[in-house]
Amino acid sequence: MRGNWLLRLNGRDGQMTVELAVMTPVVIVIALVVLNLMGYVEACAAFDQAAQDAVIAQGVTPAGSQNEARATEEVRSLLEDLLGREDRCEVEVRAEAVSGGAEGSFVISPLLTRYVCTLSYRPWPRLLRLPGVTYEAPLSLRYECELVVDRYRPGVVM
Repeated sequence: MRGNWLLRLNGRDGQMTVELAVMTPVVIVIALVVLNLMGYVEACAAFDQAAQDAVIAQGVTPAGSQNEARATEEVRSLLEDLLGREDRCEVEVRAEAVSGGAEGSFVISPLLTRYVCTLSYRPWPRLLRLPGVTYEAPLSLRYECELVVDRYRPGVVM
């Protein structure tokens, strides 16, 4: 009986094991890419809503002094709190005055401010080495959204 088992072994019996050993790292890398892509899309969706809420809540009527630096800091701080992903995401906020465009054009309000909120998403893991496959994530994925408001007239959102 033992001899029959040895006779059945030939070159084809180990083929599935070799294929599994070759494909496992590739499947793991693809799963990590899909996991990070889903995390990025989810973070962007949450960031869109949080950015609008933060700009409307803090950027339109900043507490205390009415300067752009304080307003952007308050918006950034609120965005980080609303997003809650300090381990993978960084938030940047900048404010810029909206000009009337071409010379002689009509300006709706001379005090319009454009808030540009930027999300930098860092994929996990940064570097993964498996036999035959090396996965190296890009530095970060960036996503921007912007909202124009009149900072000195509460409730005016363009």
